[in-house]
Amino acid sequence: MSEQDYVARSRELWTESNREYTDEQASRAWLADEITWGMFRHPERELRVLGDVQGLDVIELGCGTAYFSAWLAKRGARPVGVDVTPAQLETGRRMQRETGIEFPLVEANAEAVPLPDASFDLALSEYGASIWCDPYRWIPEASRLLRTGGRLVFLREGTLVILCAVEEPDATSETLQRPQRGLQRIDWTDGSVQFHPAHGDMLRVLRAAGFVVEDLIELFAAEDAETHEYYSHVTVEWARQWPAEEIWVARKHS
Repeated sequence: MSEQDYVARSRELWTESNREYTDEQASRAWLADEITWGMFRHPERELRVLGDVQGLDVIELGCGTAYFSAWLAKRGARPVGVDVTPAQLETGRRMQRETGIEFPLVEANAEAVPLPDASFDLALSEYGASIWCDPYRWIPEASRLLRTGGRLVFLREGTLVILCAVEEPDATSETLQRPQRGLQRIDWTDGSVQFHPAHGDMLRVLRAAGFVVEDLIELFAAEDAETHEYYSHVTVEWARQWPAEEIWVARKHS
């Protein structure tokens, strides 16, 4: 596949997913009182990843239906949501009309955003650009969009989840299914394409884009967590033993 092929495939996949996303699910996400992270809904008040966002210019790269940006707007940030899928952005706009929470939504590939340099204090991706875009393209683009001293925060699945993923059935094994060496782009059998460089490669990508890594938070399922209704390929039992997800926190120094 070429670059344009994987972008088009992601748009197709998320257009279909949006058809299955109910108004009730959208409303519940937009109206949630608490920011949570990932498939096991880790509360931001416990992780303290974002800190005080009051007055910050924030860009969400691969925002989907933009519920994360909505959470940030309710806390005084000035978010802009960017996504390549028109159907998901339309869901976001519908929720804006219903809730009165308003902020710009831009249809664009997170690897090439039509916004000026140094416009934001925080760039965010929660399972958006962080896995669906080429890190050798979207991370330098995030750096371009950030002011010096700005932060990049992104969530993706843990590397062990990718190494242990079984496609048929959709599950996560307790044994390795693929090598870590050369782990970059993954073409799944359903036609979707994701990007998941291992930690060393990700560090080098971030450094080359002018970032210093401040934290890498590995997320395990809490004792009272429940398996996610949509992301059921990672069970609570698995995620209590190994990190199911990871949050990267980096700061632009140049």
